[in-house]
Amino acid sequence: MIESALVDWSRAQFALTAAYHWIFVPLTLGLAVIMAVMETIYVVKKDEFWKNTAKFWMKIFAINFAVGIATGIILEFEFGTNWSNYSWFVGDIFGAPLAIEGIFAFFMEATFFAVMFFGWEKINKKVHLASTWFVALGSAISAMWILIANAWMQHPIGMEFNPDTVRHEMVDFWALVLNPVAVSKFFHSVFSGWMTGAIFAIGISCWYLLKKRETRFALASIRVAAIVGIIGTFAVMFSGDSSGVHLAKYQPMKLAAAEGLENGGTRAPFSIVPGIEIPGMLSILATHDINGYVPGINNLLDGYTTPEGVKHPSAEEKMLRGKTAIDAFTKYRELKDSNPEAAAKAREVLDENVDYFGYGYIDSREELVPNVALIYWSFRVMVGFGTFLLLLMMVVLWAEYKKKLSNMKWLQWVSLLSIPLVYLAGQAGWIVAEAGRQPWTIEGLLPVKAAVSSVSVGAVQTTFFLFVAIFTLFLVIEMRIMIKAIKQGPKIEEQKGE
Repeated sequence: MIESALVDWSRAQFALTAAYHWIFVPLTLGLAVIMAVMETIYVVKKDEFWKNTAKFWMKIFAINFAVGIATGIILEFEFGTNWSNYSWFVGDIFGAPLAIEGIFAFFMEATFFAVMFFGWEKINKKVHLASTWFVALGSAISAMWILIANAWMQHPIGMEFNPDTVRHEMVDFWALVLNPVAVSKFFHSVFSGWMTGAIFAIGISCWYLLKKRETRFALASIRVAAIVGIIGTFAVMFSGDSSGVHLAKYQPMKLAAAEGLENGGTRAPFSIVPGIEIPGMLSILATHDINGYVPGINNLLDGYTTPEGVKHPSAEEKMLRGKTAIDAFTKYRELKDSNPEAAAKAREVLDENVDYFGYGYIDSREELVPNVALIYWSFRVMVGFGTFLLLLMMVVLWAEYKKKLSNMKWLQWVSLLSIPLVYLAGQAGWIVAEAGRQPWTIEGLLPVKAAVSSVSVGAVQTTFFLFVAIFTLFLVIEMRIMIKAIKQGPKIEEQKGE
């Protein structure tokens, strides 16, 4: 019997590592595009100002990139140390995109990074520009393969359970790659990185304006960053819409928790905050139809029938079929050598109920409901801060275009102090995505408590606090180096005009 403490500490350790990793990843994704755009302007205009501007943000990118690698490597190792049952059960599928990410995407990203960072005066400027864009592309491709792996955990497809090996084995690689959840998750995550990089660059540039330093550099950086950030945020909104549709289709319990929706139905309302609702809006967002049916938490637990007549079983029915699948699997394993005929019958029963296999490990219907309050408010933090930051970037860009930003100290301060908000929005988004699918490691297939390694609670606790210390040290070191670089500034001579 797996200790609940082991599950909790294993989850906490993975959440810690993922949260720290996501501090660095979005800034890498965003700054990569911003500095590539700046270098493109340099190559087109042949203006050394833009070269120096790009080089400054490249320095900040490099500092962040280096620290992000360390947390990412540890994150992948944890699949083997703390989640060995998971790795065994689905490693054939899950390992493929991670291997491709390491062999192809990260290799490309790291190679062109070296050319980009050290090749300024050594190679043709157009070749250098290409290397910068390849770094940005490599960062996005690297994220893509990781998000494909994550999306498969949210919506597992392209595999088949093999009772002889006790593993899920890949049968359709392209189903894995083209998973609709992966597509929307990729665009949502990558473009949120554009938003993060933009808010960071705008905030730091406003610090220079407050200090009355490098004003031309600051205003130029704000212009580029704001445009990249606004484009990225609208793309986040678009991909968020498709994510909502996928949630309704593949993870309805997560959607119900995010909305605090106890009892669903047609014309389901969207909750802004408790007590304030927009009638029918959730149906529109989830189904693109105001009359669309959206099940609530109680509907999903009790079972329901859609207006089209499609019946969905109750939690108890799923649990019963899951236990039937496990029993059939056990009989098949016991009889396959001694009684092939009986084993074949057991295999038929297993195949009929295999989709509910994971529910056989669930002890009560309450386990199937995630932390509703956490998911509900995390979603509103994500959307609320995201909306505010979009408006902020639009106001900042307008003020810069009207040449008023240099005199608007209040807006400069708001921009600078808003840097933490973009990180809070990103972390809140991942809380919705990951905590929202509990109790599942793989949606409907493998619960968390069946995925952990057989290790001692003390070992996980020790490494948890060790990682807290190491990651915090990494973050402090990175911030000190980054602050020092920012204080030094780009060292660009002030010029009038452009």
